[in-house]
Amino acid sequence: MRIPLPDRTPEMYIVVSGDRLKTLMERTGTGQAITSRGLAAAAGVAHGTIGALMSGTQRAVPEDKARAIAAALGVDLLVLFIPEGRATRLIAPVKATA
Repeated sequence: MRIPLPDRTPEMYIVVSGDRLKTLMERTGTGQAITSRGLAAAAGVAHGTIGALMSGTQRAVPEDKARAIAAALGVDLLVLFIPEGRATRLIAPVKATA
């Protein structure tokens, strides 16, 4: 008898900073620059997601998207993202909204 596993929500990864993303886009692992549209296409994510990560209006993406973005840039996942969790609050505090 097979026991069904509970639905698992994907682990979320928080972008370290929009500025780091921009810097990595200026010089990818191949040494070439990539546009936000080019990165979105290469990673298979929406262009708006890349723009939102760069501007800070979106902080987190599911693990598969984080891995795809990092791979398209030619960097290790943890160069650009950190896993969301309790310890994350110390590293990437939530911005206060006014």
